[in-house]
Amino acid sequence: MTHYLDFEKPLAEIEGKAEELRALARKNEEMQVEEEAAALDRKAEDLLRDLYRKLTPWRKCQVARHPDRPHCKDYIEALFTEYTPLAGDRGFADDHAVMGGLARFNDRPVMVIGHEKGNDTQSRIERNFGMARPEGYRKAIRLMEMADRFNLPVLTLVDTPGAYPGKGAEERGQSEAIARATEKCLQIGVPLVSVIIGEGGSGGAVAFATANRVAMLEHSVYSVISPEGCASILWKDAEKMREAAEALRLTAQDLLKLGVADRIIPEPLGGAHRDGAASIAAVGEALQAMLAEMDGQSGKALVKARRDKFLNMGAKGLAA
Repeated sequence: MTHYLDFEKPLAEIEGKAEELRALARKNEEMQVEEEAAALDRKAEDLLRDLYRKLTPWRKCQVARHPDRPHCKDYIEALFTEYTPLAGDRGFADDHAVMGGLARFNDRPVMVIGHEKGNDTQSRIERNFGMARPEGYRKAIRLMEMADRFNLPVLTLVDTPGAYPGKGAEERGQSEAIARATEKCLQIGVPLVSVIIGEGGSGGAVAFATANRVAMLEHSVYSVISPEGCASILWKDAEKMREAAEALRLTAQDLLKLGVADRIIPEPLGGAHRDGAASIAAVGEALQAMLAEMDGQSGKALVKARRDKFLNMGAKGLAA
C-alpha cells in the first residue's frame, strides 16, 4: 500500500482512480478500462513531475522521512556480500539503532556502519527509530578502530533524526560518546566515506559523517537541528517548521554549495521510496566512485585531507 505525503494528496486521488478502474476490470473481464486507466497514469506522472520539480525544504524533510525509503539494512543487504554483523560496545550493551560489521563491497573488504530506523512498528521500536544511545556510538568507535587496524575503508550510512535524548543516555555520557566518535572519524588513517540516505540529524549524524567524502541523496536533509526543534526554540511554535526549514539550509543542493556535501546522488522521480532498487544502485555507484578517488593515498594524507576539509568548512557562503 502506497503511503502518500500531505502534498501528494492530488496524486493519490488520480492513482487511486486508476487502480479502482483496474480492480473493476479484474472483476468483470468484459469491461474495457485500460485506455482510460492509462490516461490517468500519464496524468499522475505529469503531476508527480510537477510536484518534485522544485520541492521546498520542508517538503524535502517530509520525503527524507518517508517510511518507505530504503534504510541502512536494505542497502547492506543489496550492496554488500559476506556481511558479518558485530555487536556491542564492550562496556554496556548493544544498541540496535546502530548496525555495522565486516563486509565486502564489490569484492573489497570494508567496514560498514549505519543508523537503522526499522520498517514496521516492531522493528522501529527495537531500533529506537534510528536514534542511537551512547553505546551505539561506542560500538561505532570500536568498529572504526578495528577498520584502522586492518586497513579497511569505512563506509557509513546516515539516517537519524538525532541522538537519543533520554535520561539514561545522558547518564551514560551521550555527548561524550558523540564527541569521541567524531574524534575517531578524524583520526583513522583509512578512507572514510559517508552517505546521508535520509535524515542527517545534529551531532548524531556528524559522529558518522566526519568523512573524507560526504554524499547526500537528492531529497535527503542534513542539519544541526530538526525544523520543528528550531521553530520551538526561535519562535516557541513548532508549527513554524516550514520557515525554520528554509532558514536552516538543510537540503542537499544548499549543502553542496556550502561545501558540506561533496556530491548529490540522484533519486528516481517521486523519491527513493518509489524505486528503492534504483536508489540503492545509485548509492552503490557513488560509493565506488568516491572510494576510487582515494585509492593509493597514504593514511597520513587521508587524515590531513579530512581535517582540512572540516577546518575549511564555513569558507563558502550562500546568498540570502
